[in-house]
Amino acid sequence: MSYARGRLITLEGGEGAGKTTQARFIAAWLRAQGREVVTTREPGGSPLAEAIRRLVLADWNEGVAPITELLLIFAARSAHLQATVLPALQRGCDVVCDRFVDASWAYQGAGRGVEAHKLAAIEQMVLGDLRPDLTLVFDIDPSVGLARAQGRGDTNRFEAETLAFMQRVRQAYLDRAASEPQRCVVIDASLPSDAVGERIQKILEQRL
Repeated sequence: MSYARGRLITLEGGEGAGKTTQARFIAAWLRAQGREVVTTREPGGSPLAEAIRRLVLADWNEGVAPITELLLIFAARSAHLQATVLPALQRGCDVVCDRFVDASWAYQGAGRGVEAHKLAAIEQMVLGDLRPDLTLVFDIDPSVGLARAQGRGDTNRFEAETLAFMQRVRQAYLDRAASEPQRCVVIDASLPSDAVGERIQKILEQRL
């Protein structure tokens, strides 16, 4: 990427994989190394993007067509980039983001069936050449992840998805990680939180 000082670290994976907890750990580790850190999430991460997030996650009687969902997600991403991510990177901050563009390939691509050429076109339009410096893919059996997510209560419509949907999402993440090993590292998210944190620390020490 062209931002020599700030680094973009993204956390990906299905529902209930524990990304939010580990994002806090990563931010704390980076700060201990003397880095300034911005933690954020997608969809969301800026006032406008958070407003779009509420639209995306809500249940609508009319339903949400896959292409509509994709466009909303990328509208939120565009707002997030302009208001939060790019300014932070440009001033030298590391950005730790819970979900980023890989989520669109997994959820709207593999999950919803949006064609790759449409995804690639809108990705290029919104992101340009920007890609994460490091992506941690939190892998967990979808049945376990969904149970975790639903156990928290107040589920959104993604957490209420079918097991078959989440299996497609999981495979898409694994395929993307395998195709870009220089950027992506798969984490066994079924391990206890402390063990996951130890694994992440080793990756951060090696990669950053």
